[in-house]
Amino acid sequence: MGQSLAHKLISSHLVSGDLVPGKEIALRVDQTLIQDATGTMADLQFEAMGVPRVNTKLSVSYVDHNMLQTGFESADDHRFLQSIAAKYGMVFSKPGNGICHQVHLERFGAPGLTLLGSDSHTCNAGADAMLAIGAGGLDVAVAMAGRPYYLPMPRVTLVKLRGQLRPWAASKDIILEVLRQLTVKGGTGRVMEYGGEGVATLTVPQRATVANMGAELGATTTVFPSDEQTHAYLLAQGRGHAWEPLAADPDAAYDDVLEIDLSSLEPLIARPQSPDNVCKVRDVEGTPVAQVALGSCNNSGFQDVMTVAGILRGKGVPANVSLVVTPGSMQTLINVYRSGALLDLINAGARILECACGPCIGMGQAPPSNAVSVRTMNRNFAGRSGTADDRVYLASPEVAAASALSGAITDPRRLGDPVVVKLPRKFVINDDYILPPSAEPDKVEIIRGPNIKPLPLASPPDQTVAGQVLIVVGDNVSTDHILPAGAKVLPLRSNIPAIAEYVFERVDPDFVRRTKQIGGGIIVGGTNYGQGSSREHAALAPMYLGVKAVLAKSFARIHWSNLVNFGILPLTFTAAQDYVAISQGDTLDIPDVASQIRKGKQVTVRNRTKGTAFQAEHALSPRQVEIILAGGLLNYIRQGKD
Repeated sequence: MGQSLAHKLISSHLVSGDLVPGKEIALRVDQTLIQDATGTMADLQFEAMGVPRVNTKLSVSYVDHNMLQTGFESADDHRFLQSIAAKYGMVFSKPGNGICHQVHLERFGAPGLTLLGSDSHTCNAGADAMLAIGAGGLDVAVAMAGRPYYLPMPRVTLVKLRGQLRPWAASKDIILEVLRQLTVKGGTGRVMEYGGEGVATLTVPQRATVANMGAELGATTTVFPSDEQTHAYLLAQGRGHAWEPLAADPDAAYDDVLEIDLSSLEPLIARPQSPDNVCKVRDVEGTPVAQVALGSCNNSGFQDVMTVAGILRGKGVPANVSLVVTPGSMQTLINVYRSGALLDLINAGARILECACGPCIGMGQAPPSNAVSVRTMNRNFAGRSGTADDRVYLASPEVAAASALSGAITDPRRLGDPVVVKLPRKFVINDDYILPPSAEPDKVEIIRGPNIKPLPLASPPDQTVAGQVLIVVGDNVSTDHILPAGAKVLPLRSNIPAIAEYVFERVDPDFVRRTKQIGGGIIVGGTNYGQGSSREHAALAPMYLGVKAVLAKSFARIHWSNLVNFGILPLTFTAAQDYVAISQGDTLDIPDVASQIRKGKQVTVRNRTKGTAFQAEHALSPRQVEIILAGGLLNYIRQGKD
């Protein structure tokens, strides 16, 4: 029986392990990416390993998150990132060059390679037929040092596309339909592989829209085949030499199959406050809109911006609607400008923002109180926009543009003939914002601002892990809930003592004070705990505050790994009633931790307050057991155990 594309990519990079779902494997990493919100910490971790030079085919450091320079912190971080990239052999993408995933797709993505990125939407590069996986910064730092990346072998789901999209339906509607069917935890432990005759009708940027939001499914990654669409895109980028055909074998076997008829799709929209809260646009049509935002690493490329410009040409948005457009890269901005479409956007009333993540992560353009914002972005978690009572809807550029014109959520099919934008045969390319590493690294001085603090490390756990339950939270708690982004918090990413003050700020404003007073403890969560971004700070900051373990019904993949990397023991409940029986303030203890987690998967947890005991489980590999007992991955590596 033949192999899936995912299995081919994994097999060709396999360092150790077997392709048995759930068993730990190790992969060779060809490329890495970091961005400024996660990159300062990843660089500090790389430095701590004492490796003189990055040891990958390519490592790129991007600046795209902390662009709202309201104080010295972000500007200092940018200088630190640039100097450390020059010294240690990383390519540096300057502020203004664009969002890491858009730029990487354009300038560095190549079929058949592996990419590990300290951003959950690294899976965007699956549109280039890469095995592109988001991870915590420490995992990426380890890969930069030339070590393999460890993960549980994922299952592979084939999403079989039939037919072709009808007018006004968009690639965004494909992934919204998958989210509608599978939910935000439906991809956990899986690679989503797209196939079927419908794939050939999608351009690489359209595929990127789908691949990018595989992160919202909780998937390990998403992969598309490398075909003539891939070849055409790479040729347009002046990188035709990077192309090679890659596809699943005709008789490939999959763990399961989801079929979608593209011709049956109509415009869809995700309602607040989850990407899987999907319905047809016509079901919410007429809802008044205060803001429309085009951008983020999803739907901010040339085709998307040109489509919106074409819809708006010769028209104007109502006075009560704020329309903002964020080109995803400098390349996109240049090519849109040269086409004349930038003037169409401006004349229609659009505000053109810097090529950066911007509104998606709450860095400016927060919507009005209790107002509807229609966005082409990938997440609409409560408060993520920067407004506590936001009502963010996620939709395609076509729906966003139609809604901007009418001042209410609008089905774009009402606009008549669709705007059709074809990719150019050759993009205008300007790589002046991309800096190679120094040819004389010994002469490079690393510039450290006062906001860059030493890297905190955990201590090995006590024989008995014990502590009060600091907080009990429900299902689908995201890393935005655990540690928010936004203009106030993001600049503190290189300062763990400072950023730790914001842990669970939006959920329980008293959490940090109480945790400090108690001296740390244990967190209890529901299903899919830690969904969302790769931000390891959502594990690092709780570790700094003294959190020793997290008990949850289930975990999101990246956050679970981050907890392990920083020495926090992640355990899952084996029975739902055990979760219900725990209250905030209960004292739990896990006796003989080392013996228990080395012996098997079952772990006894005692509730001292209520005089009960229950069984929990861990999913640690033997290697990860030793990482926990060492007090985290960096301690483990320093001890020469890996």
